[in-house]
Amino acid sequence: MRRRLSELHPVVYKTRIKQKRLFRRIDDASKRKRFAKNRSEQTLDHTCKKHQSLLRRKLGNSDPQLQENKIANLKIACPTIDGLLIKPGETFSFWRQVGEATAERGYCEGMQLSRGEVVRGVGGGLCQLANLLYWMVLHTPLEVVERHHHSFDPFPDENRTLPFGSGAGVFYNYIDLRFFNPTELTFQVKLWLTEQHLKGTILSDKETPFTYHVFERNHRFLRENNKNYRENEIWREVIDRRTGNKIAEEMIVKNFAEVKYEIDWSCEHPAPSACEAS
Repeated sequence: MRRRLSELHPVVYKTRIKQKRLFRRIDDASKRKRFAKNRSEQTLDHTCKKHQSLLRRKLGNSDPQLQENKIANLKIACPTIDGLLIKPGETFSFWRQVGEATAERGYCEGMQLSRGEVVRGVGGGLCQLANLLYWMVLHTPLEVVERHHHSFDPFPDENRTLPFGSGAGVFYNYIDLRFFNPTELTFQVKLWLTEQHLKGTILSDKETPFTYHVFERNHRFLRENNKNYRENEIWREVIDRRTGNKIAEEMIVKNFAEVKYEIDWSCEHPAPSACEAS
Protein backbone atom coordinates (compact mmCIF):
# COMPACT_ATOMS: atom_id res chain seq x y z
CA MET A 1 0.00 0.00 0.00
CA ARG A 2 1.35 3.41 -0.95
CA ARG A 3 2.07 5.64 2.03
CA ARG A 4 1.92 9.41 2.17
CA LEU A 5 5.19 11.31 2.63
CA SER A 6 3.99 12.65 5.99
CA GLU A 7 3.77 9.05 7.22
CA LEU A 8 7.31 8.23 6.21
CA HIS A 9 9.35 11.03 7.80
CA PRO A 10 8.75 12.51 11.29
CA VAL A 11 9.90 16.01 10.26
CA VAL A 12 7.45 16.07 7.36
CA TYR A 13 4.71 14.77 9.66
CA LYS A 14 5.28 17.55 12.23
CA THR A 15 5.38 20.17 9.48
CA ARG A 16 2.08 18.85 8.12
CA ILE A 17 0.50 19.13 11.58
CA LYS A 18 1.57 22.78 11.87
CA GLN A 19 0.15 23.44 8.41
CA LYS A 20 -3.21 21.87 9.27
CA ARG A 21 -3.42 23.84 12.51
CA LEU A 22 -2.75 27.05 10.64
CA PHE A 23 -5.42 26.19 8.03
CA ARG A 24 -7.96 25.60 10.83
CA ARG A 25 -7.25 29.00 12.40
CA ILE A 26 -7.55 30.72 9.02
CA ASP A 27 -10.79 28.88 8.22
CA ASP A 28 -12.38 29.82 11.55
CA ALA A 29 -11.37 33.45 11.16
CA SER A 30 -12.66 33.70 7.59
CA LYS A 31 -16.08 32.19 8.40
CA ARG A 32 -16.57 34.33 11.50
CA LYS A 33 -18.41 31.65 13.41
CA ARG A 34 -20.00 32.49 16.73
CA PHE A 35 -18.27 30.21 19.19
CA ALA A 36 -19.62 29.59 22.67
CA LYS A 37 -17.34 31.27 25.20
CA ASN A 38 -19.43 32.51 28.14
CA ARG A 39 -19.68 30.48 31.30
CA SER A 40 -22.04 30.72 34.24
CA GLU A 41 -21.70 29.47 37.81
CA GLN A 42 -25.48 29.31 38.03
CA THR A 43 -26.83 25.96 36.82
CA LEU A 44 -29.68 26.00 34.30
CA ASP A 45 -33.00 24.48 35.36
CA HIS A 46 -33.71 21.58 33.00
CA THR A 47 -31.55 18.45 32.65
CA CYS A 48 -31.29 17.07 29.10
CA LYS A 49 -28.77 14.26 29.66
CA LYS A 50 -26.44 12.97 32.37
CA HIS A 51 -23.63 10.49 31.87
CA GLN A 52 -20.54 9.16 33.60
CA SER A 53 -17.56 7.06 32.56
CA LEU A 54 -15.03 5.10 34.59
CA LEU A 55 -11.68 6.80 35.02
CA ARG A 56 -9.77 3.54 35.32
CA ARG A 57 -10.34 0.52 33.07
CA LYS A 58 -8.20 -2.41 32.06
CA LEU A 59 -6.89 -1.50 28.61
CA GLY A 60 -4.95 -4.47 27.31
CA ASN A 61 -1.37 -4.45 28.59
CA SER A 62 -1.08 -0.67 28.75
CA ASP A 63 0.80 1.01 31.59
CA PRO A 64 -1.68 1.80 34.44
CA GLN A 65 0.28 4.98 35.21
CA LEU A 66 -0.93 6.44 31.93
CA GLN A 67 -4.48 6.28 33.27
CA GLU A 68 -3.42 8.19 36.38
CA ASN A 69 -1.81 10.75 34.10
CA LYS A 70 -5.04 10.91 32.10
CA ILE A 71 -6.96 11.76 35.25
CA ALA A 72 -4.52 14.58 35.95
CA ASN A 73 -5.09 15.86 32.41
CA LEU A 74 -8.87 15.70 32.81
CA LYS A 75 -8.60 17.75 36.01
CA ILE A 76 -7.00 20.51 33.95
CA ALA A 77 -9.34 20.28 30.95
CA CYS A 78 -12.74 19.93 32.62
CA PRO A 79 -12.76 23.38 34.30
CA THR A 80 -12.21 25.03 30.89
CA ILE A 81 -15.63 23.72 29.79
CA ASP A 82 -17.58 23.42 33.05
CA GLY A 83 -20.47 25.91 33.14
CA LEU A 84 -20.16 26.83 29.47
CA LEU A 85 -23.33 28.26 27.90
CA ILE A 86 -24.19 27.43 24.28
CA LYS A 87 -26.61 30.13 23.24
CA PRO A 88 -28.85 30.12 20.13
CA GLY A 89 -26.72 30.27 16.98
CA GLU A 90 -23.49 29.46 18.80
CA THR A 91 -21.06 26.61 18.10
CA PHE A 92 -19.16 24.64 20.73
CA SER A 93 -15.56 23.79 19.87
CA PHE A 94 -13.66 21.37 22.10
CA TRP A 95 -10.26 22.82 21.32
CA ARG A 96 -11.27 26.47 21.44
CA GLN A 97 -12.38 25.83 25.01
CA VAL A 98 -9.64 23.48 26.19
CA GLY A 99 -6.74 25.04 24.32
CA GLU A 100 -3.57 23.18 23.38
CA ALA A 101 -2.60 20.51 25.91
CA THR A 102 1.07 21.25 26.60
CA ALA A 103 3.52 20.38 29.34
CA GLU A 104 3.83 24.10 30.09
CA ARG A 105 0.16 24.12 31.07
CA GLY A 106 0.65 21.14 33.37
CA TYR A 107 -0.48 18.31 31.11
CA CYS A 108 1.12 14.89 31.58
CA GLU A 109 2.07 12.17 29.15
CA GLY A 110 -0.94 9.93 28.55
CA MET A 111 -2.29 7.44 26.06
CA GLN A 112 -3.13 8.60 22.53
CA LEU A 113 -4.42 6.84 19.43
CA SER A 114 -2.44 8.03 16.45
CA ARG A 115 -2.01 6.71 12.89
CA GLY A 116 -3.28 3.25 13.74
CA GLU A 117 -1.26 2.81 16.92
CA VAL A 118 -1.51 3.40 20.66
CA VAL A 119 1.23 5.89 21.59
CA ARG A 120 2.29 8.06 24.51
CA GLY A 121 1.86 11.80 24.24
CA VAL A 122 1.43 14.92 26.36
CA GLY A 123 -2.26 15.54 26.98
CA GLY A 124 -3.20 11.94 26.24
CA GLY A 125 -6.56 10.76 27.52
CA LEU A 126 -8.66 13.78 26.60
CA CYS A 127 -10.62 11.62 24.17
CA GLN A 128 -12.52 10.33 27.21
CA LEU A 129 -13.84 13.84 27.75
CA ALA A 130 -14.74 14.19 24.07
CA ASN A 131 -16.50 10.80 24.20
CA LEU A 132 -18.59 11.90 27.16
CA LEU A 133 -19.57 15.18 25.50
CA TYR A 134 -20.46 13.53 22.20
CA TRP A 135 -22.68 10.90 23.84
CA MET A 136 -24.55 13.53 25.85
CA VAL A 137 -25.01 15.80 22.84
CA LEU A 138 -26.65 12.96 20.89
CA HIS A 139 -29.45 13.13 23.49
CA THR A 140 -30.18 16.81 22.83
CA PRO A 141 -31.36 19.00 19.91
CA LEU A 142 -27.79 20.25 19.46
CA GLU A 143 -26.42 19.42 16.00
CA VAL A 144 -23.02 17.73 15.72
CA VAL A 145 -21.20 19.58 12.94
CA GLU A 146 -17.77 18.00 13.36
CA ARG A 147 -16.92 14.62 14.84
CA HIS A 148 -14.07 12.23 14.04
CA HIS A 149 -13.96 8.54 14.85
CA HIS A 150 -10.96 6.31 15.45
CA SER A 151 -9.94 4.14 12.51
CA PHE A 152 -9.18 1.12 14.73
CA ASP A 153 -10.44 -0.63 17.86
CA PRO A 154 -7.43 -0.88 20.20
CA PHE A 155 -8.67 -2.70 23.30
CA PRO A 156 -11.16 -5.41 24.28
CA ASP A 157 -14.44 -4.37 25.91
CA GLU A 158 -13.67 -4.15 29.62
CA ASN A 159 -16.53 -2.49 31.52
CA ARG A 160 -17.71 -0.80 28.33
CA THR A 161 -21.14 0.77 28.87
CA LEU A 162 -21.67 2.48 25.51
CA PRO A 163 -21.92 0.97 22.01
CA PHE A 164 -18.71 0.51 20.07
CA GLY A 165 -17.95 3.52 17.89
CA SER A 166 -20.00 6.02 19.88
CA GLY A 167 -17.01 8.16 20.87
CA ALA A 168 -15.11 11.05 19.32
CA GLY A 169 -11.43 11.44 18.54
CA VAL A 170 -9.71 14.80 19.09
CA PHE A 171 -6.25 16.12 18.22
CA TYR A 172 -5.35 19.79 18.57
CA ASN A 173 -6.74 21.74 16.80
CA TYR A 174 -7.89 20.40 13.45
CA ILE A 175 -9.45 17.15 14.67
CA ASP A 176 -12.15 18.76 16.75
CA LEU A 177 -15.52 18.01 18.28
CA ARG A 178 -18.03 20.72 17.42
CA PHE A 179 -21.76 21.08 17.85
CA PHE A 180 -24.15 23.88 16.92
CA ASN A 181 -27.24 25.21 18.70
CA PRO A 182 -30.02 25.63 16.08
CA THR A 183 -32.74 26.21 18.69
CA GLU A 184 -34.02 29.19 20.66
CA LEU A 185 -32.90 27.53 23.89
CA THR A 186 -29.68 28.08 25.80
CA PHE A 187 -27.76 24.96 26.81
CA GLN A 188 -25.11 24.49 29.46
CA VAL A 189 -22.38 21.88 29.99
CA LYS A 190 -21.41 20.82 33.50
CA LEU A 191 -18.39 18.58 34.15
CA TRP A 192 -16.74 17.18 37.25
CA LEU A 193 -14.63 14.27 38.50
CA THR A 194 -15.12 11.93 41.43
CA GLU A 195 -12.64 9.35 42.66
CA GLN A 196 -14.01 6.77 40.20
CA HIS A 197 -15.80 8.63 37.40
CA LEU A 198 -15.78 11.47 34.92
CA LYS A 199 -19.28 12.94 35.12
CA GLY A 200 -21.21 15.36 32.95
CA THR A 201 -24.60 16.95 32.40
CA ILE A 202 -26.13 19.01 29.61
CA LEU A 203 -28.87 21.34 30.78
CA SER A 204 -31.19 23.89 29.16
CA ASP A 205 -33.01 27.03 30.27
CA LYS A 206 -36.35 25.61 29.08
CA GLU A 207 -37.60 22.05 28.72
CA THR A 208 -36.90 20.54 25.29
CA PRO A 209 -39.93 19.22 23.35
CA PHE A 210 -38.23 15.90 22.56
CA THR A 211 -36.25 13.16 24.27
CA TYR A 212 -33.78 10.87 22.52
CA HIS A 213 -32.87 7.19 22.62
CA VAL A 214 -29.50 6.21 21.15
CA PHE A 215 -28.75 2.55 20.48
CA GLU A 216 -26.73 0.06 18.45
CA ARG A 217 -27.74 -2.18 15.55
CA ASN A 218 -26.01 -4.82 13.43
CA HIS A 219 -22.93 -5.27 15.58
CA ARG A 220 -20.53 -7.96 14.38
CA PHE A 221 -16.90 -8.99 14.04
CA LEU A 222 -15.57 -10.16 10.68
CA ARG A 223 -12.33 -11.26 9.09
CA GLU A 224 -11.03 -10.07 5.73
CA ASN A 225 -7.57 -10.45 4.16
CA ASN A 226 -6.14 -11.94 7.36
CA LYS A 227 -7.27 -8.99 9.46
CA ASN A 228 -10.08 -8.70 12.00
CA TYR A 229 -12.66 -5.95 11.81
CA ARG A 230 -15.61 -4.74 13.84
CA GLU A 231 -18.68 -2.94 12.55
CA ASN A 232 -21.99 -1.63 13.78
CA GLU A 233 -24.52 1.16 13.34
CA ILE A 234 -25.49 3.85 15.85
CA TRP A 235 -29.15 4.88 15.63
CA ARG A 236 -31.25 7.52 17.34
CA GLU A 237 -34.97 7.72 18.05
CA VAL A 238 -36.64 11.09 18.58
CA ILE A 239 -39.54 10.87 21.03
CA ASP A 240 -42.24 13.46 21.69
CA ARG A 241 -41.88 14.36 25.36
CA ARG A 242 -45.59 15.15 25.79
CA THR A 243 -47.08 12.02 24.19
CA GLY A 244 -44.22 9.54 24.43
CA ASN A 245 -44.63 8.72 20.72
CA LYS A 246 -41.65 8.08 18.47
CA ILE A 247 -41.67 10.72 15.74
CA ALA A 248 -38.40 9.98 13.93
CA GLU A 249 -35.57 7.46 13.66
CA GLU A 250 -32.19 8.04 12.05
CA MET A 251 -28.87 6.27 11.62
CA ILE A 252 -26.18 8.55 13.03
CA VAL A 253 -23.09 6.68 11.93
CA LYS A 254 -21.95 3.35 10.51
CA ASN A 255 -18.66 2.18 12.01
CA PHE A 256 -16.05 -0.08 10.47
CA ALA A 257 -12.67 -0.43 12.16
CA GLU A 258 -9.73 -2.79 12.32
CA VAL A 259 -9.49 -4.77 15.57
CA LYS A 260 -6.06 -4.73 17.22
CA TYR A 261 -6.61 -7.50 19.78
CA GLU A 262 -7.31 -11.22 19.70
CA ILE A 263 -10.86 -12.43 19.07
CA ASP A 264 -12.26 -15.77 20.19
CA TRP A 265 -13.79 -17.01 16.95
CA SER A 266 -14.95 -20.25 18.61
CA CYS A 267 -17.90 -18.35 20.09
CA GLU A 268 -21.13 -18.27 18.13
CA HIS A 269 -21.09 -14.48 18.39
CA PRO A 270 -17.41 -13.67 18.88
CA ALA A 271 -16.47 -10.80 21.14
CA PRO A 272 -13.16 -9.53 22.53
CA SER A 273 -13.17 -11.09 25.98
CA ALA A 274 -16.36 -13.14 26.24
CA CYS A 275 -18.96 -14.83 24.06
CA GLU A 276 -21.17 -11.77 23.95
CA ALA A 277 -21.08 -8.36 22.34
CA SER A 278 -21.04 -5.16 24.33
